[in-house]
Amino acid sequence: MEEKKDAITPSATTLEQTSSPPTTKPDEHVLHFESQDAAWRDQTTKKLLRKIDLHLLPFLIVMYLLNFLDRSNLAQARQGTLEKDLGMTNTDFNLATSIFFVGYLLMQLPSNLLITRLRPSRYLTAAMALWGGVSACNAATHSLGQLVAVRFFLGFVEAPFFPGAVFLMSSWYTRAELTRRMSYFYSGNALANMFGGIIGAAVLGNMEGAQGIAGWRWLFIIEGVITIFVAMIAVFVLPDYPRTTTWLSEEERAFASWRLLADINEADEAKAKGLLAGLKLALTDYRLYLFVLLQHLSLLSQTFQYFFPSIVQTLGYGKIETLWLTVPVWFATFLISVCVTFTSAKTRDRSIHIFCLMLLSATGNAIATGSTALPARFFAMFLMPMGAVSACKSPVLLGTIVSQHLADAPSDQILLAWIANSFPRPTVKRSASLAIANMFGNTASIYGSYMYPSSTAPQYVPGGSTNAVVCLLVGSLAIALRYIHKWENKKLEKAEREDAANAEAGVTADADVDRRALGFRYVY
Repeated sequence: MEEKKDAITPSATTLEQTSSPPTTKPDEHVLHFESQDAAWRDQTTKKLLRKIDLHLLPFLIVMYLLNFLDRSNLAQARQGTLEKDLGMTNTDFNLATSIFFVGYLLMQLPSNLLITRLRPSRYLTAAMALWGGVSACNAATHSLGQLVAVRFFLGFVEAPFFPGAVFLMSSWYTRAELTRRMSYFYSGNALANMFGGIIGAAVLGNMEGAQGIAGWRWLFIIEGVITIFVAMIAVFVLPDYPRTTTWLSEEERAFASWRLLADINEADEAKAKGLLAGLKLALTDYRLYLFVLLQHLSLLSQTFQYFFPSIVQTLGYGKIETLWLTVPVWFATFLISVCVTFTSAKTRDRSIHIFCLMLLSATGNAIATGSTALPARFFAMFLMPMGAVSACKSPVLLGTIVSQHLADAPSDQILLAWIANSFPRPTVKRSASLAIANMFGNTASIYGSYMYPSSTAPQYVPGGSTNAVVCLLVGSLAIALRYIHKWENKKLEKAEREDAANAEAGVTADADVDRRALGFRYVY
């Protein structure tokens, strides 16, 4: 195991390009790190990770929780007098839901290309303050047109955060470390839905008409103010990159950069490629299109989230009671996601986990669509998110790429973490790949928002039936990718044998061929 780690140790020259301490020669740091045994490296890594986790994870998790809460709180506001006050009928609510993703998609790619040229900490927190302010503006709307306009701009200013946060984490953690941290980060999704139900029930149930303001308006005001407050704190806490942070010592900065290079064996040089060159590298890699398709279908299978309170309301309970009923569903989803993390890590399986979870969600959609019995329908409403959200937004999602020397680590992560690891360098290629997958994946939410028109209540046959089929497609694609990865691994093994043979014969390898570090393998 150690021999493989040593085989990909970065050179002093490479380290100098990526993280150059101001007072100590980089090669001295490298020689010091290389001369240490595994025990010293493990101990130093643990100490470093404690610092990184403390400065990075807590606020990213809270920021993602508020990011999803501010985009989905329209579903809770609907349980108030939103539609009545704004004169909304028919599919007006579906329009207000889908228009968010138009603005979201338009800003996705340019935002994630810009983040490679700006300080991520400032960029992400500025975006957060903006979306908090725009979200609060929902409270000032008095017509459908105004609501649609605010929702469009809300999507526009929310777009930078999610892919930007994944990009930032991939700049700090090795592939094995990123998988576990992404599981913590993505817990914000289920928790946002859970807290959305709690806050919605509390505000709509206790502040309706307070100061002459409707409860749903208070909901937007309160959640928007909370978001702005957190952004004002996060701007002083979030780091940028290992080589530029101030709360690490010189040696810690050098070690943080060195171990990332050892993991990837490529320099994470922020300006190594131009923006257009990075975009071209991403678009010419066929694997990206598989990720896009998978991201699209997985997000389509989750569009019921934006109508979930309305779906639960078909059980016949009051609006406030309905919001309280959504809380245990999302808490159960959170628990299942945690369990999936550990079982996937223990078995080192991805694709089979996804197939089983998506089958669970398909069953829930089928029961909710085909049954009129209240107990069966409520049980089905647990299965829908427990399957789709746990499969697509828990650490298990679809597999991951790790190098062979890390194959024994508990490596599980979600789709965008998989993409970040699949296109590790140069930075702009990784950034573009994340943005493209998230951008085209989220187009599913534009038309998926029309899958649950109010006219099809209480069983929502069109939406439920379509979602059941989509869940089966996602599961099937996961199994297909399992075999694609096996095929890619055979190609990697063959290329390594050919390189070894060429090296013995004194033949120089083609510099234009894109190669990964020795032992790099796909996990399925």
